[in-house]
Amino acid sequence: MCIRDRYQRRVHGDSKFNLRKFYQYIEMEVDNNQIQIQQWRIKKLIKTLEESKGNGTSMISLVVPPKKKVSDISKMLTEEIGKATNIKDRVNRQSVIGAMTSTQERLKLYTKTPNNGLILFCGTILSEDGKTEKKVVIDFEPYKPINQSLYQCDNLFHTEPLRELLDNDQTFGFIIVDGNGALYGTLQGNARDIKFKFTVELPKKHGRGGQSSVRFARLRMEKRHNYLRKVCEIAVQQFIEDNQPNVAGLVLAGSADFKNELATTQMFDPRLAAKIVKVVDVSYGGENGFNQAIELSLEALQNVRFVQEKKLITQFFEEISKESGLYVYGIDDTMSALAQGAVEKLVLYENLEIRRVTCRLKEAGVDENDLTKLRILYLLPHQCLDSKYFKDKQTQQELDIIENVSFTEWISENYTSFGATLFLITNKSPEGFQFVKGFGGIGGLLRYKLDMEAQAFEDYQDDEDGFI
Repeated sequence: MCIRDRYQRRVHGDSKFNLRKFYQYIEMEVDNNQIQIQQWRIKKLIKTLEESKGNGTSMISLVVPPKKKVSDISKMLTEEIGKATNIKDRVNRQSVIGAMTSTQERLKLYTKTPNNGLILFCGTILSEDGKTEKKVVIDFEPYKPINQSLYQCDNLFHTEPLRELLDNDQTFGFIIVDGNGALYGTLQGNARDIKFKFTVELPKKHGRGGQSSVRFARLRMEKRHNYLRKVCEIAVQQFIEDNQPNVAGLVLAGSADFKNELATTQMFDPRLAAKIVKVVDVSYGGENGFNQAIELSLEALQNVRFVQEKKLITQFFEEISKESGLYVYGIDDTMSALAQGAVEKLVLYENLEIRRVTCRLKEAGVDENDLTKLRILYLLPHQCLDSKYFKDKQTQQELDIIENVSFTEWISENYTSFGATLFLITNKSPEGFQFVKGFGGIGGLLRYKLDMEAQAFEDYQDDEDGFI
C-alpha cells in the first residue's frame, strides 16, 4: 500500500482524496526526518571532534548566535590575533595565529549571521599516526536556533554547544476538551504554558419535549458538532506555524467522550492528527486537567522517537509476514530497488558499519570519465583490508580504489535523488534490535512489487556469461 493510500484510509476514510492536505502530510513527514538526519550528523561530528587532538592551543571553537553580527566576531578575532603575538613559543604562536586567520577568512563567506546562528571549528590537529598534522575547518548553520555565544582557543574542540542541540527540548502540545470547554497548552522540558482556553454551554440530554424530542436531540447534536469544529479550528491556530506543526507530539485529554471524537473526526487537521501520541482520560477539565494529563502522558512523551521507530519497523515486519512483496532488505537488494526508484521508505541502522567503495578497473589507458569501468562495492571494514574483494566479478581484474566512504554518510546526502525518505533507527527497541541482527540493518518499504529473485538470477547469469 502506498503512502497516498495509507493517508486516505487514515485521515479521510473513503472520502474524496484531498491533494493539498496530502502534500502537507508528506512535507511534515519529510521535515521530521530531515531533523533526525541532522541530529545523526551532529552525533557523528561530536565523535570526530572529540577524537581530534592538537599540539598547543591552536584549535578554535566558535559559536555565533543569530542576532550577533559577523563583523563583531571578525573584529574580536583581530584583537585576539594581536594578543597571540605575545605567545613565547614560536611554533605555537604561528599555529594559533594561523587558526585565527583561517577563521576570519571563513567568516568572510558570510555577509550576515544565518537565521539559526553559526558554528565553526578551525585548527591544526594531529593525524592518526600522531606525528603529521592537518588543518581542518568546519562551519555550518545548525538545524535549530542556538542561543549561546562561545569562543575558545584550546588544545581540543569544545563540543558542549553541539550536545545541547541534541538535548530533548522538544515542545509537546495538549488539548484538554470536555463538555464545559477546551484548553490548549504546551510542555517544553519542565516549562508548562497555557496558550488559549474557552468555555462552552452545551445542552444536556433530557427526556422532555414530547413530539419535539427529536428536534431537541438534533439541535443538541448540531451544537456538539459546531463545538468540535471550533476546537479543531483553534487547534490549527495554536499548533500550526508556517504550514507545519510547531509541536513534536500532541496529547488529547478530557473527562468525556469529546477527546475520542476529536481524535477520529475528519475535521481535525491531518498534520496534527499525525502528531497524536496519546489520548488520556482525566478527572477534571481546564488547568487541573492539564496538570493531570501531563502526569499521565510523561512516559509516552519520553518515548516519542521510540514509538515512531517501533511503528515503522512493525510495518516492515507486517509486509514480510503478509508476503506482500512490498519490502526489501540487505544492502544489495536495497540498492537495486533504490536504483529503480521503487523504495518509498528507506530504513537504516544509524551505526551501520558498511562502507561504500568506488573502484576502477586497473587497465592501461583507461579513461577516468568512462563510467563503464567503475565498480561500486559495499563492504564491511574488515573486508576493505582483504584484496580478494577488489577484483572484477566478470574478468577477475584487479580494481583500484578511488573512494572509500561510510555508506550511511553517503546515503544521507543522496537519498533524495532516489525519491526515497530516509529513516534512521537505533537498536534499542526489540524491533530495532531484530531489524539490525536479522536483516542487516538496512531495508525498505516499496511503492510497488519487484521480483528480486528473478533479478538476482539475471545478475548470476551475467556473472556466468563473463566466464565463458
